[in-house]
Amino acid sequence: MPENTRRRPPLIAKSPGLPFFAISRRRPPNPHCIGAGLCDITAPHTSNGKNARRVTLCVFSITLLGGIMNKVCGLAFSCLLAVFAVGASVSAARAQGEAETPPATAEGQRPPSSPGAQGQQQQRPPAPGQFAPPLAHGEVKNYKPVTNEMLLNPSPDDWLQFSRTYDAWRYSPLRQINKKNVSELREAWVLGLPAGITETIPIVHDGVMYVITPGAGVDAIDAVNGDLIWEYRRQYKNPQLASSERTKAIAIYDDMVYFTAPDGYVVAIDAKTGKERWATYKTDTQNTSGAIVVEGKVISGGTCGRGRDSCFIEADDAETGKMLWRFMNVAAPGDPGYASWGGADNTNFTASTWGLPGNYDPVRKTIYWGIANPSPYERLARHGGNADGTSRTAPADLYSNCTVALDPETGKLKWYYQHLPADDWDTDHTHERTLVTTTYNPDPKAVKWYNTEVPRGSKHDVAAMVGESGIMFVLDRNDGTFLWAEPIPVDAPNLAISNIDGKTGKATINWDVVMKQPGDHHVICYWNGRSYWPTAYDPETNSLYTGYVDNCLDMKANGMSGFRHGVLRDGSDINKIGGIAKVNLSTGEMMKFDEQRAPSTGSLLATAGGLIFHGDINRRFRAFDAATGKQLWESILGGPISVSTITYAVNGKQYVSVITGDNLAEPTLSRQTDTPLVAGHNAIYTFALP
Repeated sequence: MPENTRRRPPLIAKSPGLPFFAISRRRPPNPHCIGAGLCDITAPHTSNGKNARRVTLCVFSITLLGGIMNKVCGLAFSCLLAVFAVGASVSAARAQGEAETPPATAEGQRPPSSPGAQGQQQQRPPAPGQFAPPLAHGEVKNYKPVTNEMLLNPSPDDWLQFSRTYDAWRYSPLRQINKKNVSELREAWVLGLPAGITETIPIVHDGVMYVITPGAGVDAIDAVNGDLIWEYRRQYKNPQLASSERTKAIAIYDDMVYFTAPDGYVVAIDAKTGKERWATYKTDTQNTSGAIVVEGKVISGGTCGRGRDSCFIEADDAETGKMLWRFMNVAAPGDPGYASWGGADNTNFTASTWGLPGNYDPVRKTIYWGIANPSPYERLARHGGNADGTSRTAPADLYSNCTVALDPETGKLKWYYQHLPADDWDTDHTHERTLVTTTYNPDPKAVKWYNTEVPRGSKHDVAAMVGESGIMFVLDRNDGTFLWAEPIPVDAPNLAISNIDGKTGKATINWDVVMKQPGDHHVICYWNGRSYWPTAYDPETNSLYTGYVDNCLDMKANGMSGFRHGVLRDGSDINKIGGIAKVNLSTGEMMKFDEQRAPSTGSLLATAGGLIFHGDINRRFRAFDAATGKQLWESILGGPISVSTITYAVNGKQYVSVITGDNLAEPTLSRQTDTPLVAGHNAIYTFALP
């Protein structure tokens, strides 16, 4: 397999002949050495699987009167020669980041190639602050600008948005990989990524992949072989911002790529060269969401900074970066929604759009965006110690936990629907809205709440979403009329809402589990039942596919945001805590599959090949039959699957690509389920048929 000088994830490399020694620059400095230079020189594993010998050299340089004196502490050079004598029969292995190299038989330490893979593994530069080779400064050849028409009707070969299309289907018309041949999928290439958080989704245009990298950079990559074309690295005044970067989505339009950076800027990058074209400062948001481009406007959400004035959805001119409009997430005095706050001074309160970006209906010229919970979390904190300081039934504390329908030209509110009034537990209803046309025929055996005023069999253009409450909502996207809702994976007495009125569609908070005074203790279901890993829709089955975690919140009130941790739902099976729910968007009928102990933080992907792709925190990446849920293929990767999954084609060949790596949800899910977690393995894996 070809090698170059850039870092890749720890891998078994097939290298005939004399052994080589891997140099890792990610290991913390040896406390016995003085100076900044450190190399782990690791002998490869022997053929019988025994641990390789390790020689650690600590090198530093002292400059004196223009001369350089190198000092080496550690084992003598003769020891190094002895290690080289291990023999030509030894196969090579790279050092495992922060951990000692494990036995060859140990799982979870390096990404194995699929059987028979003829993959290419590229190396990447280390994290910021460590020694790194020069950045790639190539150019995308024969670049074709992305037009409005291409965003509306993308080529089947491209993946131009975080869910491919404005409607958030995450459905690809590609069918070269299908139920009959998916078992033959093999690794095509692997590209290691820098250390840090990765919660992002790549895009692909005309054979070039654009991806946000850990450390808050952006790369252009040849989508056929993983070769780097260019790298964009932004200079941050506070380096800590880069290391905690969590942007979910990157956008593309015309000849620019749009990156919502963690320092509060929206940045336009030349798609051909990687050069910065413009940067617009929003506020002290960390921009954890991402952007979509609608009618020449870059529209983005993000975390809040300080108080309600820092909480908004913003549109910037795609060509110049000029700010065009803002929609404020927290209704202030003068906004009709302010009455829902019961007179509270909400100047310092927030409701962010930190999760996945919104979606666009080009027929209605309407953007649908989800706003998260109000903060501080407890009603007590927001309403002067009185949990009843605002309504128990929607609307309350607008526009928290709402779907808002906005005019993309002006940012004006067309309508809203509140999924959870005046949340008490940090139960977000942000993330994507899936736009589908379907008939209304809810099955009372499957659906907990439904609109009794809507004729059965009537056709509707709907917006469907699954909240972190574990409750799925289906709305008519003309005016926000409530159609039906159901809990996923099962009903429970301690859901976040106790009722949705069958005539008005107004939701009521579950007062039984609301904190009435400091010290109150309740268990609320669900907690992060799903989060920032997107759902998928398959038109062939008319079903939405969502990952779920059968996980509830144990919370004790403290008058602010509570003492909190996750617990199993009463009566649940920890060996089935994670899974996929297939929900028919006409009837609400649900089928669960891939039930297991290891939860997931991976995206769902549906294809015209009749497949659903999904991965979990236990490194398993799988393909399922979209109709039956039967598992058809599996590959065990080197790290946990994090969001990301897409498919695309180049020169008639279909690829499936997924990112492994660290995100903020994995450690909690790992501890709760006792699922082994491999940290520090950030990489892009791409698969294709032989």
